[in-house]
Amino acid sequence: MTSIDSAGLKRMFDEIAAAIDADKDRLCQLDGVIGDADHGIAMALGFGAVREALAQLDLAATGPTALLNTAAKSFLNAGASSGPLYATAFMRAAAAVKGKAILEDADIIAMLRAMAQGIQDRGKAELGEKTMVDAWLPAAQAAGAAQEAGKTLLESLETALAAAERGAEATKDMIAAKGRSSRLGERSLGHMDPGAASAVTIIKAIRDSLA
Repeated sequence: MTSIDSAGLKRMFDEIAAAIDADKDRLCQLDGVIGDADHGIAMALGFGAVREALAQLDLAATGPTALLNTAAKSFLNAGASSGPLYATAFMRAAAAVKGKAILEDADIIAMLRAMAQGIQDRGKAELGEKTMVDAWLPAAQAAGAAQEAGKTLLESLETALAAAERGAEATKDMIAAKGRSSRLGERSLGHMDPGAASAVTIIKAIRDSLA
């Protein structure tokens, strides 16, 4: 059984920020084919703002819910294009663990599932529309199923990551139905959705930091 406190969650966000920063050029290249080539920069901006905001917190006096709400606000204030989606994700995660000072395995999975649902609700996207939902939703569903089957947190997060990777890869065979890339129609075929690609990077960082 894993026990994660606010310091552990801060480390998770630090790891995500570092992973996104390292991946931003690839994400911009993916976005350059079907979007406006700024996805990596926008995501690095958002998670960089989160990292800075969390560094200011007194972690001993800040519970997981307050920390996640701080992450939501700072990501939104960074002005990143994905800001509303990830702000909603972190607010939903905050609500999912409300009142808990220490998060155990089931809480982490509940947090992941709440994030995916928040992204889907805010973006009003369905599976198969070539968005980050195509990575996030399968990942959350896989993590939940693994946890319910008695798997460890590491095993559940490994399963989630594999599902996200499959989902992101599958976006190459989809025609974009949302956002700027939807204007390309069939020309969006053959290209991975950058939002799905960054979702994989985030879920991998979550696995690496929490498991």
